[in-house]
Amino acid sequence: MSKYPKVSIVIPLPKIGHFVKEAIPYYEKLDYPDFEIIILPDEDKVSYEKLSDKLDIRIVPSPTSVSKKRDVGAEVSKGDVIAFIDDDAYPRPDWLKNAVEILFRSEEIGAVGGPAITPDNEPFWAKISGNVFSSFLMSGSARKRFVITNTKEHEDDDIHSVNLIIKKDVYLKVGGFSDIYQYHPGEDTLLCLKIRKAGYKIIFSPNVVVYHHRRSLFWDHFKQISNYAMHRGFFIKKFPENSLRIQYFLPSIFLLGLIGGGILSFFSSLILKLYLGVLGFYFLLALISSLKPNPIETLLTTVGIFLSHITYGYYFIKGLLISEEAITSEDVKKKNIFSQKRFKY
Repeated sequence: MSKYPKVSIVIPLPKIGHFVKEAIPYYEKLDYPDFEIIILPDEDKVSYEKLSDKLDIRIVPSPTSVSKKRDVGAEVSKGDVIAFIDDDAYPRPDWLKNAVEILFRSEEIGAVGGPAITPDNEPFWAKISGNVFSSFLMSGSARKRFVITNTKEHEDDDIHSVNLIIKKDVYLKVGGFSDIYQYHPGEDTLLCLKIRKAGYKIIFSPNVVVYHHRRSLFWDHFKQISNYAMHRGFFIKKFPENSLRIQYFLPSIFLLGLIGGGILSFFSSLILKLYLGVLGFYFLLALISSLKPNPIETLLTTVGIFLSHITYGYYFIKGLLISEEAITSEDVKKKNIFSQKRFKY
């Protein structure tokens, strides 16, 4: 195989809109000799417009499910490597080169991924959402997914499909994204689980970088948080291998403590003092992790962290309690078929 195997970049979307058009110049600047781009709009929203004179781009009609779109992209791909990225993201110039160098370092490595950074020119309310995700108090060890940190390259078991590069033969071997839960967020969690179970390593590298637009605070941001929290809660019961982590429980513990402590505070002045002290310490940490030159941005980020914890905590509990029949119902599918529909195309 060539030092630089052909890469197929797979981009699922409802229809071709301004985000993917904005990303084209960044793909033109990729420092990689051999790649194609496969864009997968809904079958009833296909537009065969020419997006670039420099790139090998194919537009392929596909079903509405994000997972099925990615499977179609892999099926028609010509590359030995499949690079998954969202339409509202774009790569750093060295994205593919860094990923491929890691991917073919060993036959044991099946996939590689890295952070999805909030762009510097993001609109104000989307920037606040990015600040929330990049806060150590909000994301903990997962903060590496949202900012470039001094985290060293390491094995991982759950990498987001906004920035996930896989050997094609490994992808086909594990059966791709297809699953009963394909309509929901977390399909990348299941794919990573299948890759690991097949005996392959997944590598996270801080040098495999894409930039990812955020949803605006408040409504769209919290809608995303609630959706992911509910399905993570459900996945902990169904797929504990790479979902059963203490950090996923912490927002729910915080929420229960907030409610329980508030009630008990009415019956004891000691409990009230302890409650206010813990709450004050929490907001101090939230403020420290939100510090920006703009005080309004700092304040909104602090509030965003608090409300994000509350939202995640509530919907995580809901996910723990929801039945498989309920979470795979047609009603839930219709609400979650394609998360990118929040954008104005």
